[in-house]
Amino acid sequence: MTISYGKQSIDSQDIRYVVKSLKSNYLTQGPLVKEFEKELTKNFKCKFSTVLSNASSALFLIGKILKWKKGDLIAVPPITFISSINSVEHCGAKPLFIDINLDDYCMDPFQLEKELEKDKKKRIKAAIITDYGGQPAQWKKFHQLKKKYNITLINDNCHAMGSSIQFNKGYATKYADFATLSFHPVKAITTGEGGAILTNNKIMNEKATLLREHGIVRNNSKHWDYKVFNLGYNFRLPDLNCALGISQLKKLNKFTIRRIEISQIYDNLFNDKEKFRTPKKIKNTINTYHLYPLLINLKKIKKTKEKIIKEFLKYKIKLQVHYIPVNTQPFYKRKYGFNKNNYKNSSLFFKSCISLPIYYDLKETEINHIKKICKKVFKI
Repeated sequence: MTISYGKQSIDSQDIRYVVKSLKSNYLTQGPLVKEFEKELTKNFKCKFSTVLSNASSALFLIGKILKWKKGDLIAVPPITFISSINSVEHCGAKPLFIDINLDDYCMDPFQLEKELEKDKKKRIKAAIITDYGGQPAQWKKFHQLKKKYNITLINDNCHAMGSSIQFNKGYATKYADFATLSFHPVKAITTGEGGAILTNNKIMNEKATLLREHGIVRNNSKHWDYKVFNLGYNFRLPDLNCALGISQLKKLNKFTIRRIEISQIYDNLFNDKEKFRTPKKIKNTINTYHLYPLLINLKKIKKTKEKIIKEFLKYKIKLQVHYIPVNTQPFYKRKYGFNKNNYKNSSLFFKSCISLPIYYDLKETEINHIKKICKKVFKI
């Protein structure tokens, strides 16, 4: 069996929770939706949460709630999953790419501030900041920019469930107006597919919940009666998915501990600083290692990245690349013609980065196999 970069961990408890939900009266729109939302708010120390069909719908709904439109600029990093940027495009606004820094691989707040200083017409309305790989970005600095320039901050927290700043797992909504979560199978916990919006703003949460279900406002005294005042969508997450999420959330801490243990094995393996760059340890933060990005000095290794990936695949290890810079994708190049020279760190990162396997169910025998092949391929 091929070892991939990520994989879900499902046990008998998860199966019992899902089977129980299948035997209940509700497969969707039932009590487990609110229960899962309640558990998310407790775990991530926020006031409100809205669970959704996926994280892409979460980002899209935030744009709709904030009424992004043509002429608006939304700051985004080039190194992120494409749905972050697509959400901006779907709302009619324009992505403003801000380069990453090479300490945490997240958006560089100092580059964002340069753009905000130049923005005399106040077109920059918000920033979507990805906590890349599980490493929290420089949120204190971003929060200062929010107050100074009156922009909305969205924490794309899909990689970083369980991460913390100064031991606070609720940092996402402490510093940002919204946080989005993903429950895709390769993420820290899974519901199969699914996502959520976290916020401390009651009005924004009510709008998200309303838009999630077609914009329907029900009449509590007449179960059959309802009104639609605003165009909504069907972004519901069914109860059976929520059942899995409730069970998975109970294990988030042990999932995180195991990922950190595996990251330390890789840190020790790739200790040659001339050949490799491992994720930097950032003071007062905990990285949950959704990804383990390894930057390789290809000149020292004397191999191309493509050759390295193919060599690993021969030994049934499927490496991945996170991510191809979004500004280089054909759609965005064709529409906007972004100058890649403005994103030198993102380009450098992409050219030298691979993602190694890291997930809870990775066995010791598999880790030893990965170490053996790393030594063989990289001659270490």
